[in-house]
Amino acid sequence: MAEPERIMTLHPQGKQGVRIEKSKYDAMVAALLRVIPEQEPGVRFTELEELLVPHLPEDVYPEDVSVSWYLTTIKLDLEARGAIARLKGSPQRLVKSGD
Repeated sequence: MAEPERIMTLHPQGKQGVRIEKSKYDAMVAALLRVIPEQEPGVRFTELEELLVPHLPEDVYPEDVSVSWYLTTIKLDLEARGAIARLKGSPQRLVKSGD
């Protein structure tokens, strides 16, 4: 069986990214961009996992896969790529970038 295609993630602080399966990356990106709003007040990071799960395909994210790990990794990647942005302040809130 062939190895699944992988993608190297980026980190907003220039730290080393990780290589993850492209199918997991693509599904998480689609779900994140679906649930993160374009305008303030944005969405709290702590609320994202609950909002995401209904939008993640079960064949890509079965119950034994750590959704929270992929969420954090891919959220950082999308910040580094400029697709989403953190709003200033606490708790951490996210919006889609205007780019």
